[in-house]
Amino acid sequence: MSERTGDPDGLERLWTPYRLAYVQGEDRPEGGYERPAGCPFCLAPALPEAQSLVVARGALVFALLNLYPYNPGHLMVCPYRHVADYTDLTEAETVEVAAFTRTAMRVMRTVSSPHGFNLGMNQGAIAGAGIAAHLHQHIVPRWGGDANFMPVIGMTKVLPQLLADTRDLLTKAWPAA
Repeated sequence: MSERTGDPDGLERLWTPYRLAYVQGEDRPEGGYERPAGCPFCLAPALPEAQSLVVARGALVFALLNLYPYNPGHLMVCPYRHVADYTDLTEAETVEVAAFTRTAMRVMRTVSSPHGFNLGMNQGAIAGAGIAAHLHQHIVPRWGGDANFMPVIGMTKVLPQLLADTRDLLTKAWPAA
């Protein structure tokens, strides 16, 4: 809107009110994410398959879709063990996180042909970790033009596929253990 209320500014708007709960922290469990009883990464593996967003399970780690993805197919690899820091992983957990990350990249290349990936861990809340108490490796597929004006100017991400559909696609393509 311009300075005068009611005058259109020529911009269209996409409303994403479901994200407000995340932004304001309203969907945080009682007691916060620091305790396993409230940690969504500790709870996810025990949820019914369609609810959990888990794509694949290993002996020590699992891969699941990000509930608030940056791009379609945005996965995270988490250890089952509630551990916050990369240096606290066991050698076996470290190896399985790396193996799952590689597999996730291969699966995504097969099903959606991304042009590249962002991989990373935000260690600590100050570094941007939304759930700092439980380590998670992000695997974000990227395509040319995916960072267009919508997220830069409009602070809105347009996702062309429902999470359940993305989960089904990735789960079917994930190699059997």
